[in-house]
Amino acid sequence: MKNEELTEIVKRFRIEGTVAAVLPLGDGLINDTYWVKTKEADKSDYVLQRINHRIFKDIDLLQHNIEIVTGHLRRKLLSEGASDVDRRVLRFIPTFTGKTYHFDEENYWRVSVYIADTVTVNKVTPQSSYDCGRAFGRFQQQLTDLEEPLGETIPDFHNMELRLRQLRQAVAEDQAGRVKAVGEELDLIEAHADAMCTAERLHREGVLPKRICHCDTKVNNMLFDKDGNVLCIIDLDTVMPAFVFSDYGDFLRTAANSEPEDSPELDRITFRWDIFEAFTCGYLESTASFLTPVEREHLPFAVALFPMMQAVRFLTDYLNGDTYYKILYPEHNLVRTRNQLRYFEQVETRKGEMERFVKEMA
Repeated sequence: MKNEELTEIVKRFRIEGTVAAVLPLGDGLINDTYWVKTKEADKSDYVLQRINHRIFKDIDLLQHNIEIVTGHLRRKLLSEGASDVDRRVLRFIPTFTGKTYHFDEENYWRVSVYIADTVTVNKVTPQSSYDCGRAFGRFQQQLTDLEEPLGETIPDFHNMELRLRQLRQAVAEDQAGRVKAVGEELDLIEAHADAMCTAERLHREGVLPKRICHCDTKVNNMLFDKDGNVLCIIDLDTVMPAFVFSDYGDFLRTAANSEPEDSPELDRITFRWDIFEAFTCGYLESTASFLTPVEREHLPFAVALFPMMQAVRFLTDYLNGDTYYKILYPEHNLVRTRNQLRYFEQVETRKGEMERFVKEMA
């Protein structure tokens, strides 16, 4: 969109100052993001986002969740005497109608205050993994006493039973005629399918609670100050009720895999113990006050669950003719599937060690 069109959208919000320019910001895969620069030196800049309503279908619910969570975090920080609250929690600007989003008859938009003098980190190291574990664990801890219920912005996002049903349906329908070529992958998945549904069973038994989780725990979803200190958790679209496994296991799915998730070099895939150890130390440190024994004991299960779940999702899409994930070549989703299954096998070989480590840390 042109700068003038974006500026007109920004004017729908109660910002302070005059818009000088609207520039592309970051390289997010879900939402289009822009940096709104203001002319006045004493006024904040802003972040304008176009919300992907094809993924997030209930924008009212999405923004309600974010408003409730950021408001709660802000009150927590103020009660703790934090002096830089506006740098530690996102602040969204309402429109002149009072909502925190604007619909232009085609797209949904929102505006938040730009937090200056911050950096994001893309490289996964033991230090950044420890920081992530500590920050995302604290995020969960701060929200344990949130009284107002939140909805699921993507229903059943990390429901393994549902993902397996979707895979089995894809096998039965075989829309792309590919089932015969993936017998080995299907056999491996089915061999572990029952064990991978442990979380849903524990929840039905009443021993595994749902918490408010971030559900997209990547190192680049945190803002750091220039000294390397974690300031703020960002990208709150997927904040919703979930098992703690979502935040713990999903981070290690990508961070502790020695290879990118679509690497075809399966023999090079290893489970990075240094990343697991660092993230787990930070996570257990900040969640000690609320994790139940059942949650803690099953953290190693979560490390295996998420590559298996992602393998199921990639394979389902492959069998359905590649309708969900973007692909660069015809076998891309199959390569992703095999990558995640190999990583799952690597994780499984360290299960006993992980269980001992978590028990010792606890």
